[in-house]
Amino acid sequence: TVGDALKDRFDGASRVMMPNTEIEAPVQRNDAAPHRVPRRDRYRFQLRPHNPDHKTPGSKDLVYLESSPGFCEKKPRLGIPGTHGRACNDTSIGVDGCDLMCCGRGYRTETMFVVERCN
Repeated sequence: TVGDALKDRFDGASRVMMPNTEIEAPVQRNDAAPHRVPRRDRYRFQLRPHNPDHKTPGSKDLVYLESSPGFCEKKPRLGIPGTHGRACNDTSIGVDGCDLMCCGRGYRTETMFVVERCN
C-alpha cells in the first residue's frame, strides 16, 4: 500500500546538512529560452549526510535537517504537553500502549470496576 511505502521511506530517512557555500547564479546561454534553468542545474548544491560514514542521499530518498523534538517530556514553548499522567492501554503494543507512551519511565496500573444497568 501507499502507507507501507511511505513508512519504509520514513524508516530509512537520512539526516542531512546544507552546504555552507553560496548557490551560484546560472550560466548565461544562447538558448531559445534563456530564462529557463536546465533541470540538471536547478539545484547547484549537494546535500551531505550528517554522519560522514553514511552515503549521500539520492534524489528519491527522504531526508530531514534536524531531529524531531522528544514528546515524552513537557515543553510548553514547543506546545508539547508530555505524556505524564495520561491514560494508556496496558495490553496494547500500539501508540496508546503504556510501554511506548510512558517512554520507559514505568507506570502505575489502576483497576476499576464499573457497574452498569442493562437496558
